[in-house]
Amino acid sequence: MTDRELTCKACEGRGMLADDEGWQYNCSVCRGKGILPANEARQSAEIMTVDDNNRLLD
Repeated sequence: MTDRELTCKACEGRGMLADDEGWQYNCSVCRGKGILPANEARQSAEIMTVDDNNRLLD
């Protein structure tokens, strides 16, 4: 049984994501494993800057 704290929240532990057309691909957060290493699971989210059109700024 996997610890809920370590379960990838992006793919809900499945390791796969689907786009709006139904195409499935490996989760880019956990790299298809469904769980995160203990040190990555405890990190807080990084707040990124966006413009008026909600595009990420580099």
